[in-house]
Amino acid sequence: MKKRAVSFCMAAIMAAGLLSGCSSQTGSDNTAVSETKEEVTTSAAPVAAETSGNTQKTSITFWHSMGGVNGKAIDALVEKFNKENTSGITVEAQYQGSYDDAINKLKSAQIGNMGADLVQIYDIGTRFMIDSGWVVPMQQLIDEDKWDLSQVEPNIAAYYTVNGTLYSMPFNSSTPILYYNKDIFKKAGITEVPDSLPGIERVGDDLLKKGGAGEVISLGIYGWFFEQFTCKQQANYADSGNGREAAATAVDFDKNGAGVKTLTAWKELSTKGYAPNVGRGGDAGLADFSSGKSAMTLGSTASLKQILNDVNGKFEVGTAYFPKVSDDDKGGVSIGGGSLWALNNNDANKQKAVWEFVKFLVSPESQAFWNSQTGYFPITTAAHNEPVFKDNIAKFPQFQTAIDQLHDSTPQSAGALLSIFPEARQTVETEIENMINNNGTPEEAVKKMADNINKSIADYNLLNK
Repeated sequence: MKKRAVSFCMAAIMAAGLLSGCSSQTGSDNTAVSETKEEVTTSAAPVAAETSGNTQKTSITFWHSMGGVNGKAIDALVEKFNKENTSGITVEAQYQGSYDDAINKLKSAQIGNMGADLVQIYDIGTRFMIDSGWVVPMQQLIDEDKWDLSQVEPNIAAYYTVNGTLYSMPFNSSTPILYYNKDIFKKAGITEVPDSLPGIERVGDDLLKKGGAGEVISLGIYGWFFEQFTCKQQANYADSGNGREAAATAVDFDKNGAGVKTLTAWKELSTKGYAPNVGRGGDAGLADFSSGKSAMTLGSTASLKQILNDVNGKFEVGTAYFPKVSDDDKGGVSIGGGSLWALNNNDANKQKAVWEFVKFLVSPESQAFWNSQTGYFPITTAAHNEPVFKDNIAKFPQFQTAIDQLHDSTPQSAGALLSIFPEARQTVETEIENMINNNGTPEEAVKKMADNINKSIADYNLLNK
């Protein structure tokens, strides 16, 4: 994208942001955040004293969208970096509100003086950030420092990698999983957790009649889940190699059959009363599950601690892989959450300072701490060897499911990159909701999705040639 088109590009993002701002969604994981009075402590290792270049007395600004306990964890990491680095670097962390708020705030920034040096952006902002011309690709900083990228989980790095270039550093990564009420399953005599939507349908009556469930699955109407069901089918959401070979020109789920297959299975569960309409968004189904009403729900891995806290011992919480659309699907899942983007402010010292801070944030010690405090994946593989991580897994064994699911996926399931993803998700959710409310067939819903999203893609691409 040419920089002269940035203003038009931002107008498109702003429109999408206004749409997504109508709900509580703040990213793919849509993690519920709770306030806590607990003091956050960290055992992260001291920051390396050596840096490349002169960063003496360099201050950098870090925009993030983590509130509540997640924000406290970020503050603890920033405080530790500022206190222990001997390179004269000071990081000022600034909470920007939701992911939409952060990316929209860039609209008022001036090229060469963005207001921030490092910014956390949600996964669905990836294509826009790549196109914007505002960033220094993380790959450039990695290569200049000869940093070993194999330290990062490959299935996480794959999402932010286009044509062999890692554009941003993964930071708060998650995948969706299935949560289930072990007590209801035991009462119903079900020993195997269903791994597909038809499988959920097959155990529905037993969960209701024998297990005493009020709902079989509280399935929130969420665009991220639709995308994951597409990944499970090993199908592309969009053309141009899922928007990774080039900017997407149209969706692909209407042509490859993935959309209709997903909505047919979804509607079947709804029609039979197994998956009632519990609302839109990733958190929509969590309340019914945590209260003991539904036997299952889908949610982000980063919601685990919140769910356990809300359940508060009323029943035993189990976790399983995100379900397939058909019993014979072979695909994996794509990550959600956010990543760290280095903004190009034409200041070499700030750029070097940003890289030193990013390295600290993704160090094994920092990532183990981050995981223990928030429930997000440690994106650095060596974090699994840290005592903090091992202690956390021992305390919350349900999280092992997320680790196993991530490792059983492949980079081919990385998911799509789409310039107008926030708007696309709203469209998907609207049409699924209309379908469930008996206002159309799966085929009609998919056609409306494709028509609306394709028009938005065409308008965006026309403005940003």
